[in-house]
Amino acid sequence: MMRKEKKQVEEITAMEADFAQWYTDVVRKADLVDYASVRGSMIIRPYGYAIWEHIQKELDRQIKETGHENVYLPLFIPESLLQKEKDHIEGFAPEVAWVTHGGEEKLAERLCVRPTSEVLFCEHYANIIHSYRDLPKLYNQWGNVVRWEKTTRPFLRSLEFLWQEGHTCHATDEEAGEETRRMLEVYADVCEDYLAVPVLRGRKTDKEKFAGAKFTLTIESLMHDGKALQTGTSHHLGSGFAEAFGIQYTDKQGKLQHVHQTSWGITTRLIGALIMVHGDNRGLVLPPKIAPVQVMVIPIAQHKEGVLDKAYELKEQLNKTVRAGIDASDKSPGWKFSEHEMKGVPIRIEIGPKDIEKHQAVAVRRDTGEKIFLSLDELETRIPLLLEEIQKGLLQKAKAHREEKTNIALSMDEFKAVLESNPGFIKAMWCGDRECEDQIKEETGATSRCMPFEQEVISKTCVCCGQEAEELVYWAKAY
Repeated sequence: MMRKEKKQVEEITAMEADFAQWYTDVVRKADLVDYASVRGSMIIRPYGYAIWEHIQKELDRQIKETGHENVYLPLFIPESLLQKEKDHIEGFAPEVAWVTHGGEEKLAERLCVRPTSEVLFCEHYANIIHSYRDLPKLYNQWGNVVRWEKTTRPFLRSLEFLWQEGHTCHATDEEAGEETRRMLEVYADVCEDYLAVPVLRGRKTDKEKFAGAKFTLTIESLMHDGKALQTGTSHHLGSGFAEAFGIQYTDKQGKLQHVHQTSWGITTRLIGALIMVHGDNRGLVLPPKIAPVQVMVIPIAQHKEGVLDKAYELKEQLNKTVRAGIDASDKSPGWKFSEHEMKGVPIRIEIGPKDIEKHQAVAVRRDTGEKIFLSLDELETRIPLLLEEIQKGLLQKAKAHREEKTNIALSMDEFKAVLESNPGFIKAMWCGDRECEDQIKEETGATSRCMPFEQEVISKTCVCCGQEAEELVYWAKAY
């Protein structure tokens, strides 16, 4: 049995040896997904979906608290509708999947499987908005989308993924701008307070903004390997879509005006962020707030009289304050330890005959491996406190890692050297010229991640061309 237990952990490739393979191993061994028969698509297994449900539940609560209502729009978009906004269709054209037949019959018009729902919302809004009294319209949709990615990886890039997409209409540009910023802060709160993933808040360059948007705001996170991940975006669409789709309202003076719109979304790639920010060579490390099981009770020598009964009693006792489970399978304790470490369960509770005699249990933290002996009388109060410590500790650790892998570059030589020696975020000044942005990507593989809201002046000249700089930009290689 010991050989099998050892092999289970050895089957995870060390992240230092091959980070990409480590990620794939963890996703599979922790039972998060299985591969589906269509290339690039995935089956989200119960444990993976439970993580998504906890993220979804908190985000949905905050979305509703800010006055939004949930709706659902169709999966298919007529080609003629998709082409109403030129910049939008050009931005998504390479990733669009098309339906050409219904049964045996060829369709008169191709249908797009939605890559995003802007045009559907616009068509709907044009039908239901007539007066200033109809505004603002604050809608959100939970659903799935399809984007025909060339290179795929579970959660990070797949042909089909789950997400929410908010679509709102406002009377003024200022109101739409406020909405764009408000929803970015909701995303930042969910990432930092619930996922323990620190984020940079900022604005995308025109090159990186959403197709058809006036501007795009983003939260960016840094993974363990020094690559960035866009963890949420919020777009100010201006009135461009409204003009293309005829979304107008009569204002208080009786004049026709176009609405100003926003859209914003996060996806199941947040689970990929969780894995790559917190995981280690034993598998997942889950923040307690979104862990499907926060505490796993493991009976030791469960064949002995009274042990299983006590273990079940502890589970029921703990379930009053936390999400607790029990592993009463006939596998060895060592196998169970490895299994639940692999799945990132924040705390395991060990209880055996000697513990029962001493009226105690052993709590083992997944994040640090620390063993803590607790009286059975204090479990209900101490375990929630331990979970809070773990939650805060994971965020602090992730912030420290980000700081360690954030560097300044004043020239292209420094930029390249830093990217080679300590890959991560690079803070560098930029002149605002698209050609410099393109050149940096071409020479280094790094892209602009965001122009942070909190600007610094670390130099007066652009890191690429040496001309006068306009903005501080965070750069990084990214997923």
